[in-house]
Order: sequence, then structure tokens, then C-alpha cells
Amino acid sequence: MNLRTAALLGLLALGTALLPLLGSPYVIGVAFNLMMWIALVQSWSMLSATTGYVSLGHVAFVGIGAYVFVLSMDFLPLPLGLGLAALSAGFFALVIGLPVLRVRGPYFVILTFGLSELVRNIVLRIESALGSFGRMIFDAPDPGVLLWWMLALAIAATVVAHKIRDARLGRGLAALREDEVAAETVGVAVARLKLIAWVASAVIPGAVGALLLLRTGYFEPGQAFDPIISFSIVTMALVGGTEDARGPILGAAAFVLLSELLWSNLPQLYMIVLGVSLIVFILFLPRGLIGLFGRARRAAR
Repeated sequence: MNLRTAALLGLLALGTALLPLLGSPYVIGVAFNLMMWIALVQSWSMLSATTGYVSLGHVAFVGIGAYVFVLSMDFLPLPLGLGLAALSAGFFALVIGLPVLRVRGPYFVILTFGLSELVRNIVLRIESALGSFGRMIFDAPDPGVLLWWMLALAIAATVVAHKIRDARLGRGLAALREDEVAAETVGVAVARLKLIAWVASAVIPGAVGALLLLRTGYFEPGQAFDPIISFSIVTMALVGGTEDARGPILGAAAFVLLSELLWSNLPQLYMIVLGVSLIVFILFLPRGLIGLFGRARRAAR
């Protein structure tokens, strides 16, 4: 990990870790959201930023983790429940990985979105058959404790995403992004590498779903599998930049700040601004904020 990335992550971690001791409940809530989005965007980048396989179904892993966690709360302690939520999301990704990852380009985007909607409707059917239309969560840990746990997930996601980029796995994924057929021809184990990255990108969102459930105190399938989560992840990744581990941090920070400003003043404009930002960055700043800052630094020199 380069010095700039390590310094940014260290400052962010130190400030967030101290907030439960110094900050107000509102500040803790904003910091929790920031850490959540960093963890989700970094996990998304493990596959999509390295291979170019853009997933719009990342929310399926979040929802699966939340659902498994709420079902296990009656017989498992919280740490084991969090681990089970993460492993369940990873196992689901493993089971569906090979058929899903055979699809490329826009078909992969559509398939992942449809898959998340399929899982949402299956959970809705199960809950309806059980006569349950929402589950309340009681005796959740203090918000400050939840913030520390989410901070740990954000740090873990950032470190793993960076290691994947720098490792042999990342170089193989970058090769198949450039030309998958050529990479396979020269001996790159394309299917295996894609599956490893896909499963790795699913584990942390499962744990994030469990912590988000503890924070909100209520499970409802429509909320847990909300497709806006997937769209927000992709937008933050593109706005921050996908070439560097700092990109997801900057993208998440920009949109958390933006959402706080708009939700408090003009909540009806939030989705409009989200869409316009995505269009602007794709057309004019394809390398995101990281690319913009790099250009400004080179101009200053």
C-alpha cells in the first residue's frame, strides 16, 4: 500500500475510532454510513474495478447477510452471527459464480441486477409464507460499538482490495479485463480468478448487512434488498475512481456529505443529483476524483 493511501486510511481510522468518545449521536450516525459505503465500494472494486465486470447486484450479498443474521440471532452470539452472515453471502456467491461469470458485458450487468431482484422476491415469499412482514431487533449494541465494527470492515475491505490489485491475482484479473480471450490463451486461469474475486467481493457485504440491520433495528426485505444500494455503490466507485484504493474512500466521502446536505434541505433532488453526477463523471472525468487530483498535482508541478 503506497504512503498516500496508508496515510489517508490511518487518519480516517483514527478520527472515526475516537468519535464514539467525543462525537454526538448524529455524527456517529454519519460516520457509520461513511464506513459502510467505504466497505461496500471497496468490496465491489475487488471484482468490478479489476475485471471490468460491472455488477449491479451487490445488494443481494448485503440482503442475504442481513437475513441470515436476523434468523440466527436467537441461537448465536453476535460475533458468530456476523461471521455466519459473511460466510453465507460468500457461499451464495460461490454457488452462483460459475454460471453468472460466464456472461460478459452489458448482459452481466443486467443478469446481476435481475439476480438481486430474484433473491429479494424469494425472501419476500419465504417471509410471507412464515406470516412475517418485518422483524424487530432488540438489545442491539451501542451505536459507538457498531461504528467500531463497521470501521474494522472498512479497513479490512480497503486492505484486501489493495492486496488483490498488487498480487498475482490482480495482475491476472487486469489481463482478462484487457482481453479475456487472449489472457486465457496464454494460460491465465480466467474462470478461477474471476470466481475468487467474485466470492471475495461478497463476504464483507454480508457482514455489512448484519451491522446495518443492528443499526436500523428492523428487517424488511424491500429495504434490505433495495436496488438503490447497488446503484449508489457503482456511482461512488466511478466518482472516486477505480484505479486506486483511495478512490472508493473519496467517492464515498463525497456522496455521504452530499446526501447529508440534500436530505436535510432538498431530499427530492438526491436521486437526480446522483444520476447527473454519474453522467458527468463518465463523460468528462472517467478516472474520477483520483484522476482529477492527479491532474491538478501534475499541473502544479
